[in-house]
Amino acid sequence: MHADTETTIRPLDHLVLRGAEEAPALVLREGTLSYKALRSRVSRLAAWLKTQVPEPGARVATWSAKGELTCLMPLATARAGLVHVPINPLLKHAQVAHILADSGSRLIIGTPARLSTLEQGDVPDSCASIGESDALGAAAGLEADLEASTADPDDLAAILYTSGSTGRPKGVMLSHANMWLGAESVAAYLGLAPDDRTLAVLPLSFDYGQNQLLSTWYAGGCAIPLDYLTPRDVVKAVEKHAITTLAAVPPLWVQLTEQDWPEETRARLRRLTNSGGALTPDLVRRLRALFPQARLFAMYGLTEAFRSTFLDPALIDTHPTSMGKAIPHAEILVVNDAGAIAADDEEGELVHAGPLVAHGYWQDPERTTERYKPAPAGSRYGGMAVWSGDRVRRSADGLLYFVGRRDAMIKSAGNRISPQEIEEAALATGLVVEAVALGLPDERLGQAVHLVVRPVAGISDVESELPRKLMQELPNFMQPKAIHWREAMPIGPNGKIDRTGLQAELAA
Repeated sequence: MHADTETTIRPLDHLVLRGAEEAPALVLREGTLSYKALRSRVSRLAAWLKTQVPEPGARVATWSAKGELTCLMPLATARAGLVHVPINPLLKHAQVAHILADSGSRLIIGTPARLSTLEQGDVPDSCASIGESDALGAAAGLEADLEASTADPDDLAAILYTSGSTGRPKGVMLSHANMWLGAESVAAYLGLAPDDRTLAVLPLSFDYGQNQLLSTWYAGGCAIPLDYLTPRDVVKAVEKHAITTLAAVPPLWVQLTEQDWPEETRARLRRLTNSGGALTPDLVRRLRALFPQARLFAMYGLTEAFRSTFLDPALIDTHPTSMGKAIPHAEILVVNDAGAIAADDEEGELVHAGPLVAHGYWQDPERTTERYKPAPAGSRYGGMAVWSGDRVRRSADGLLYFVGRRDAMIKSAGNRISPQEIEEAALATGLVVEAVALGLPDERLGQAVHLVVRPVAGISDVESELPRKLMQELPNFMQPKAIHWREAMPIGPNGKIDRTGLQAELAA
């Protein structure tokens, strides 16, 4: 694997070797870790992991809130020759059970409260479990450190689970090189420096959230993870920790623009970065008015290739709806329906080629073949590319614009939600015989989940029971904003439920 610039690619754990020894690297509730302390803790955690899971390439899952464990594990597993499987802390037992079984994880480390919600059969017999404080305590008690990894950069480093338009979450396989080059790319185009301080508010189980840490450490800066309860907590953290860099998704930006920001706190921010949904022109205007001194980066990405494009902040005021151009180490092509490179302003599919392209879906050759295909003729990289399914156009000045999403994914508050997963949960309650989940435009969420159902006849209190059972089985971000009850579902010409008709009816 080769980058398109002179970049030396290292095993992922080498990121902690880049910062000055005494410089701050990570701020935890318990105190601040210097790069020297961070290196030591990564080494000891890696050494402990190797005693627990000696098999090279074995998967280790984490299911925990932000803290020392979730911040150190991406590097510690890499150093131990293992593969990290971070699980979104908002998921519930059914999703966690699927991820553990699908990944073949040999160990899950999590908060005891979360682990206690797992039911019999959720954790495979071949997978051990341990509380995070016990794991960290055992690692801290080791005298021997583990030396920096000598792994091949193309070796697998992580599996990130992301929802598909159909079925349960699928695991995207990321190599050391994918993640190293992603960190280098973002640090470069954001202009991160050793004196930068990044507030990590996004989930560390997402590629965008994980990169908050990795790009900051690549630049030798300091990361401050935050699990916030209210937008006001973010404002306070920016002030308390002298934050210079803040990444978020559109719904959080909307909430942050509604807060009362002291002038000196607003002035601390040097850059704002957005992904996980498009910024509207109105939101761009509000952010620019509130943070006039900060550079605002609009970005587009997909887990299958990490990040694809960013818009030069100098163009955000004049081109607020643009996705921008390819990030370093990415080649972005627009391919028309005839399979040729599209002309200026011609709609086509966004295809991402280059060394940021992931290695496919874990143990899922069928879906890998659907999304990962040879790069089109005219690609300077060639090889395998990600065919995103997203429709875009490229203007004569080279800027890309999003047109629409080919699949049925629901994008709500920065989360990619599988309609089928919600539908399966509704049907599993035994209260409904048909279910269709749809995403409808929502000012705050981007899209809100709406569930259309036909109930089982003769069940009393079904309208109150269904929401209660869904709350038990699905994480909060998957909960329907509204449930629409139908005596019959509309049927299309193909004999299937007419989803398009339902979408149009509810949107009217």
